[in-house]
Amino acid sequence: MINPFLLSLQRRDVLSEAELKIVERLASRPRRIAVGRDMVRDEDSPKESCLMLSGFSARYHILGDGRRQITAIHVAGDFVDLHSFLLSRMDHSVVALTDCTVGLVPHEYLRELTETRAHFSRLLWLSTIIDAAIYRQWLVAAGRLSSIGQIASFLCEMFVRLQIVQLTEGFTFRLPISQAVLSDAMGLSVVHVNRTLQELRKQKLISWEGEQVKILDWAALRAVADFDPTYLNLEARPR
Repeated sequence: MINPFLLSLQRRDVLSEAELKIVERLASRPRRIAVGRDMVRDEDSPKESCLMLSGFSARYHILGDGRRQITAIHVAGDFVDLHSFLLSRMDHSVVALTDCTVGLVPHEYLRELTETRAHFSRLLWLSTIIDAAIYRQWLVAAGRLSSIGQIASFLCEMFVRLQIVQLTEGFTFRLPISQAVLSDAMGLSVVHVNRTLQELRKQKLISWEGEQVKILDWAALRAVADFDPTYLNLEARPR
């Protein structure tokens, strides 16, 4: 299987032979994380960062009253906590939504890369920039779109991100998250999420059976979502 992080980088730039070896090394210490386990914990001070090689995970915060807000969904090819390299302490947690495989990348090696590999450092920086861009898009969708537009935007985004790492087949993709998880990510009640998904089905925009999502009308779903993938930085060019 092709390293999903490599697919993500090659969608945006050209890597040298030396950089291809670096990407291979980043995935050389795989670890399995069982569903429901935290791979990053709030207030931890990690000494390594986690690169998603397979599965789905979520960045989240727990409020004082116990409610959870999910602020990111991570897929294969994502660094879930690359920023922990520079933070003294984490201000959020990351949980495995499915069984996951991650590559553990020591911060010492990341420091070496940033000091000796200027172009690859820019690619790592780009990874964090895209992460921030996705977060901004979620804020815009939550603040200005209807619930149907917000969830449509999320589904458009997930389709494109999974397509980049070759995890789609046509307009069908696996999205193994519950309505409760979607509720925590969208800031909507489970009942509201359920009604919104029913409306998307009623309009024949999607089907969602079990873990399989199929986009039935891509153009119409994009229109409802006001979706423009520019924020995902899909232009392949020298960085």
